Amino acid sequence: MKLKPGEHIWFNEYNPGNTSGVFYKINKFLHSEQTKYQRIDVFETPEFGRVFTLDGLTMTREVDEFIYHEMITHIPMFISKNPKKVLIIGGGDGGTAREVLKHDSVEEVIMCEIDERVMEVAREYLPTTSKEFDNPKLKLIAEDGAKFIKQYKKYFDVIIIDSTDPTEGEGGILFTEEFYQSCYDALNDEGVFSAETEDPFIHKDWMKLSYNRISNVFKNTKLYMGFVPQYPPGTWSWTFASKGLDPIKDFDPLKVKNFNKELKYYNAEIHVGCFSLPTFVKDIINK
Repeated sequence: MKLKPGEHIWFNEYNPGNTSGVFYKINKFLHSEQTKYQRIDVFETPEFGRVFTLDGLTMTREVDEFIYHEMITHIPMFISKNPKKVLIIGGGDGGTAREVLKHDSVEEVIMCEIDERVMEVAREYLPTTSKEFDNPKLKLIAEDGAKFIKQYKKYFDVIIIDSTDPTEGEGGILFTEEFYQSCYDALNDEGVFSAETEDPFIHKDWMKLSYNRISNVFKNTKLYMGFVPQYPPGTWSWTFASKGLDPIKDFDPLKVKNFNKELKYYNAEIHVGCFSLPTFVKDIINK
C-alpha cells in the first residue's frame, strides 16, 4: 500500500514504562504478520529507508544498520587469531553474518535464529542485510539458540550473540548465566565472544546484569560502547569476552589497515577507543 502525501501513517515505538519513545512517518507498508513468536513489520520511511520491527520495536534500519552490525562483529573478529568457525545466535536480519563473511579466513558460519519467518522476511525485504544468505559458507538454522549451542564443545573460534531485548519475545533466554556458560563451553581454547548488552540509560539494569553474568563465566570480560542512533537513546553497549585473549593488548591495528573490505564505522581507532568507558557507565557495571 502506497500512502498519499498528507495522509501519512505514523509508527510509534515506546520505551519501557511508555513515558518516552520515537516515531517514524511511514511512506509505504511492505509486510506485516504475526508469527508463532512475535509480530513482524517492515515499512519504508523518508529518512531511514526500510525499517524492520519486531513486536513494535526497531530491529534494524536501512540507512544506519551498519554501525551496530560492524561493532558487534569486528571487535571479536579482529581479536581472533584465525577465525574459521563462527556462530551467530539471533541476527535474523543477516547484517552480522554479512560482516562476519567479509573476513576471508572464515570457512563456516552458523546463524541460529529462533523464528524462521524473520529470516524469510529479511531475505525478501532487506536485501542490504540479507545479501549473504546464499553464501555457501553460511548455514541458517531455525532453532532455540540456547538449546542449539549445547551440542557443541570447544568448536567455535568466535560466538556472537545478536539478540533482541531481554524483555521481548524469547530474548530473555539469551541473557542467563547458564546460556553464557554454554557459549564458553562451545568456544575453543582461544575463542572469543561478543554480545549485545543494552544501553546505559533505559536498560541500564539489564546492561549491568548481563555484563556481570558474562564476567562470572569468562576469564576476560570488557564492556564496550558505540553510537547507535537506531536504538533509543542512541548509545549502545556490547560485551567482549574470551578465555584468554585481550581486546586491546592482543589487537593488531595492521590487520584493520590491510583489510580489503568496506567498513563504514569500525576502524582501528574505534576499536581501542570504544573500551574507554564514561565514569557513570563504570559505576553502573562495578557497583
